[in-house]
Amino acid sequence: MNFLMQPCHLLILALANWLKREQQQVIEYLQTENRVLREKLGTKRILLSDDQRRRLAVKGKVLGRKLLRELGAIFTPDTILRWHRELIARKWDYSSEKKRIGRPRVRTEIVELILRFAKENPTWGADRIQGALANVGVHITDTTIRNVLKANGIEPAPDRPASMSWQTFLKAHWESIFAVDFTTVEVWTKTGLTTFYVMVVIELKSRRVEIAGIITNPNKQWVTQVARNLTGSDGFLENATHLICDRDTCFQPLRAFLKEQTEVEPVALPPKSPNMNAYLERFMRSLKSECLEKMIFFGQYSLERALKEYVSHYHTERNHQGLDNQLIQPGVEVGSVTGSIECRERLGGLLKYYYRDAA
Repeated sequence: MNFLMQPCHLLILALANWLKREQQQVIEYLQTENRVLREKLGTKRILLSDDQRRRLAVKGKVLGRKLLRELGAIFTPDTILRWHRELIARKWDYSSEKKRIGRPRVRTEIVELILRFAKENPTWGADRIQGALANVGVHITDTTIRNVLKANGIEPAPDRPASMSWQTFLKAHWESIFAVDFTTVEVWTKTGLTTFYVMVVIELKSRRVEIAGIITNPNKQWVTQVARNLTGSDGFLENATHLICDRDTCFQPLRAFLKEQTEVEPVALPPKSPNMNAYLERFMRSLKSECLEKMIFFGQYSLERALKEYVSHYHTERNHQGLDNQLIQPGVEVGSVTGSIECRERLGGLLKYYYRDAA
């Protein structure tokens, strides 16, 4: 019987030794891999999610500190065991269920309303804001309003700057506010490439534009004459009360003329603030991308013709997203559902307009 069992014992021992050797090879490979990774990472910190930490902590606790050191793991035994302790502490942490002592915090939507009212109305104090909040169904004390304003760095009404915000200014004068600016175009002339200055004026509400003038040298006399043409009878600025312009020296004669000869108030923008003249800047972008940058001009006449064609297209054939995707001056054919679809081209097909031919 012993003789029969001996070969079985030998086979089992050989198999166990083979498995142990294979496991040792796997362990040695993982140790080498960990060392390579640690060399690669250097001092970089590895950020793990809570789930990844949990999995490592559970496995590390089973292995113990001694075996973890022998493995040469990327994370030290102290780190893994610390994660394990934190998991245990979090399990028995009931602090979130404790009742808070003191007044409840002001709801976020109420804080946003207080800040909105204060910013849009610089002269309103806490009592005035309290009344406005009550009008919309929010009842809160003036002391809380003062605390919210103080916490957000807003001074009380007497000390708060009472200047009107740019957005409020635009809304208040929306019916009669215009803007002006220059753009430049390089034109081939007899003397070579010449820079032409194009003055553009826009009515903010309707988005109507006017090419006020084109010249190579916008001097004082020329700018003053353009201002006289714009503000005269049937001029583009006839119904204007405010004209937005930047602080470029080219506009000094314009501002002086408006102050002395008209009731139009020039509004000089702060330095380097094109975003405050956004409507005209957006037109300039469209003008350049859809026309000027796609053409080569030979002489002033070719530039004038291109600008005239583009402005006509802009007013009567181009849909504007700022106007709910409508035309500034829609024709009678707009919205027609009968007739063949035709295409009107300008500037050699650079500008296209599709409509239905009623004939």
